[in-house]
Amino acid sequence: MLENKACHNWDKSEAICIDANRIYDSCCDKDCLADLQVVFTEGAQNIIDCAKSVRCRKAEIVNVCIDVEPVQFNRGCYSVDITFFFKVYLDAFTSPSCSATKVCGLATYSKKCILYGSDGNVKIFSSDSSNSYDDKSVCGNSTPVAKVQCVDPVVLDAKLCKICECKCTCKCETHIPNCVSRCFDGELCCHSECENAVLVTLGLFCIVQLERNVQMKIPSYDFCIPQKECKCNNDDPCDSFSKIHFPLDEFFPPNQCKINKSGKYYGDNNCSYGCKK
Repeated sequence: MLENKACHNWDKSEAICIDANRIYDSCCDKDCLADLQVVFTEGAQNIIDCAKSVRCRKAEIVNVCIDVEPVQFNRGCYSVDITFFFKVYLDAFTSPSCSATKVCGLATYSKKCILYGSDGNVKIFSSDSSNSYDDKSVCGNSTPVAKVQCVDPVVLDAKLCKICECKCTCKCETHIPNCVSRCFDGELCCHSECENAVLVTLGLFCIVQLERNVQMKIPSYDFCIPQKECKCNNDDPCDSFSKIHFPLDEFFPPNQCKINKSGKYYGDNNCSYGCKK
């Protein structure tokens, strides 16, 4: 059987055309979200009304809603409106002698940024967008796609205050998506007759970017052919366990002064190496 050698003698630095999302603009933010009001279900709000103090254990991002609109009189720029939904986990203390009662609520935060997303009037249709011609729709249009990358916020503060003393405004007018509501055991509500309110301060890190689908040329070196064999682990469990290194760091936590930026240890215990901020 003759082998077609011409197929294997291509230029490995040959330029090829790919269809990918290009990032036209991006920004990163470090926001301190002070005194966000937490909204609870009716059962959790009753516990908060009886509480004498609260402690916030953690907060996590359950969803982010993003809206992109072109900026008038500034062609190529777009306004990105972002709403974060945080699930806040709290310990409520009704008295010093009683154990804490765990409750959770919802806090929201909205921000806006303006980024450059270039222009484009192309409507994109794809064969895999729908299996039916009746349901086929436009996969993309002239508006770029906004993406938000973020990590769960850092809890900085939590305090309990009376509604009459609270200077915050209730966030009940914010539309709560169904996927967010399902994260709570009950309907989230904000009653004007409730006694106490909880305010949390969160530290948030995020990256916002505008992407647009484009065709571009890139150098091609070779196909990504795996070089490693798939090995099925049929070893004896004790043999597998014997191959695991003893976790010394779990028993003897390393001194921070002995670790450099690459994560390797220094040769001595002198704290003058790399400990300056």
